[in-house]
Amino acid sequence: MGVDEAGCDPAVAGMTMAYPPKLQEIVTLFEHLPDEEKRESLISYSLTAKNSEPKEGEKFDLEDVRKDEECADTVGVFLKMDGEGRAHFRMTLGPQVQTLTKAMTAILCKGLDGTTPREVLDLESDFVPKIVGAQLVRLRSQTTYYILSRLKGICKVWLDRQRAKNN
Repeated sequence: MGVDEAGCDPAVAGMTMAYPPKLQEIVTLFEHLPDEEKRESLISYSLTAKNSEPKEGEKFDLEDVRKDEECADTVGVFLKMDGEGRAHFRMTLGPQVQTLTKAMTAILCKGLDGTTPREVLDLESDFVPKIVGAQLVRLRSQTTYYILSRLKGICKVWLDRQRAKNN
């Protein structure tokens, strides 16, 4: 068990686990906003979801494109691993995907860029209510966690394939 800068064990202090640095910046931005400003910020993020799409000619280690029951349209998740074992995500969203799903796509692609697949799998979802607010989590619980579950899923497949290759 590690200790934080104050010398406290986060588990003992009742603090949440640290998030990857880019995601922590986003969580910090959102967690102190009133609900109305959170919603406005989520809408702003949703408008940037297109930035998370694959670029022309980009190659990926894994691609998972499908329509799930939990989502209004097809979602594609693309994983590219770099030479240092760090994950880079891209996503495509069908035209019927909800604003909240678009926002979470932009947030998670940005916030988890450069993490390892293991870090993504080990990431607790307790940051989601800090970003979207408790009311939206209650109203749209499946939507708020959907993108994270898809990113975790592709990371699990990648890790399983690496394990199989090494055995």
